[in-house]
Amino acid sequence: MDDKALIQALVGTQAVSSEQGEALMRESASIGKRVEDILYDRRLVDDVTVARAKSGLSGIPYMKVSPDTITPELMRLIPETSVATYKAIPLSRQGDMLVVGMVHPDDVKAQEALRFIAQQNKVSLGVYLITPSDLELVQRKYSPFGAAVQAAVRDVQGVVGRGKSGEGRPGPRTVKLEDAVSVNEDAPVIKIVSSTLKEAVSSGASDIHIEPQRDRLRIRLRLDGVLQEVATMPLELHQPIISRVKILANLKIDETRMPQDGRFRTVLFGRDIDYRVSTFPTPSGEKIAIRVLDPQTGLKKLADLGLTGRNAEVVGKALLKPFGMILISGPTGSGKTTTLYSLMRGLNGDGVNIVSLEDPVEYTIDGVNQSQVRPEIGYDFASGLREILRQDPDVIMVGEIRDAETAELAIHAALTGHIVLSTLHTNNAAGVIPRLIDMNVDAFLLPASLNLMISQRLVGRLCDACKEAVEPPLEIAGILAKELGAPKDGAYKIFKSRGCATCRMKGIVGRVAIFEILEMTRELADIVTSGPTENKIVDEAKRQGMVTLREDGLRKAVDGLVSIEEVLRETSEA
Repeated sequence: MDDKALIQALVGTQAVSSEQGEALMRESASIGKRVEDILYDRRLVDDVTVARAKSGLSGIPYMKVSPDTITPELMRLIPETSVATYKAIPLSRQGDMLVVGMVHPDDVKAQEALRFIAQQNKVSLGVYLITPSDLELVQRKYSPFGAAVQAAVRDVQGVVGRGKSGEGRPGPRTVKLEDAVSVNEDAPVIKIVSSTLKEAVSSGASDIHIEPQRDRLRIRLRLDGVLQEVATMPLELHQPIISRVKILANLKIDETRMPQDGRFRTVLFGRDIDYRVSTFPTPSGEKIAIRVLDPQTGLKKLADLGLTGRNAEVVGKALLKPFGMILISGPTGSGKTTTLYSLMRGLNGDGVNIVSLEDPVEYTIDGVNQSQVRPEIGYDFASGLREILRQDPDVIMVGEIRDAETAELAIHAALTGHIVLSTLHTNNAAGVIPRLIDMNVDAFLLPASLNLMISQRLVGRLCDACKEAVEPPLEIAGILAKELGAPKDGAYKIFKSRGCATCRMKGIVGRVAIFEILEMTRELADIVTSGPTENKIVDEAKRQGMVTLREDGLRKAVDGLVSIEEVLRETSEA
């Protein structure tokens, strides 16, 4: 595929600007990577848009893949290794023709491999163009987690793998999950760990918990914010599995009394996945928690977060200002860091110097200068902020404002011509200003430095495949009428998901954020300088027409995005 032609096609559809296209061409030439792969890796353009542009240029039709139609018989025609190597999948067999989907139909080696497979099966070939995301969905079908783990457990046959020594060196490293099989009895344990890590990525889990119980070892995944047990196995496997994870994370195998932290990286489904590992001693043995950092789920555009209507307009306007602070508040696990990364991606560009202080750096963003604080050596948010100001920044991101010194430095950075992005722990947007004042920030500095206060929560996104509209109970209908006003046509509907194969009978697929966003206005500035209270700030928010957390959630509920019960639960104290 000619890179220049692809860029011209995308510019023609306004998927990228001409300036972005020129920058992509320059980068492609300098790093020796095709433009298409850069677009996919950074999620700069929706992959369906790229596929349609490629289809128009190549004449090969694009097809949206339904994984449910890929049968085991079809999967036997193209082995899993070939699918991963050549990015090609079987779509159907129609008489003497095998129809395949290819991410890169112009790949000569892939063409040769598929011709060989066709000759072996005495069929001809038909080709469609597919997206990397559809390829990944089919790849998941090749490695069912439960069967793989059970087979590995059977293979152990009572033999426990021997421990190995580790040096505990800091820093992430890239590993191959099934490397380092030194003796035969280690292979099943390595397979169990590898399958668990892959399943976490393919299912979209945010965390893996490997936990010894009194009489068994259990593995749980946090899916859409809820922990679910996915495997249980004999307790004898606890130590070899823990040791295997420690080896991957470069931790000390023989240290079981003290918690340890580590990290490693591997390549799965064609993208870099980071795993952050934390060990914790318990009476039953060491427990391990693994945070899964998948850029596909953790790096999102602002439009994908759930910012809609007035909220999207307010944030867009704030990002155009030359300086000032945007603070995001909410409890742990409410998606604040994901929103910070989205804001940085929205501001990122060749003419902007973005510098971040994070604890830790979760995702790498090309073009952003990211630094991890290390309080144990005196490099914390406050000292890092002082150094950042010497780096000629345009945008400064501070992972969290935890103390008065960091708050003061961040405020002064915003006052001296910088955009500052950070997070703060408060229950709602109106609580941000009182919290900063509690941290000894001078109130008179806030009107000139603080542009936007955002509060957010995460709620489950209803499965599109099985959700259906229902009449709300009288009590909920009353809440809707009170918060949203009388419905324009008829009555409000809410949505329920009964569960299906697409959502694994959970009824939800992923999560979406609900927001409330408070702007610094002249009226709010007067309140801040004359003695702010949360009640006064809430009154000003109402005057602004601020959409509250509950209101934003209820609007998403009647639009069929989320469950109204979860919205009411998450906003009961907001």
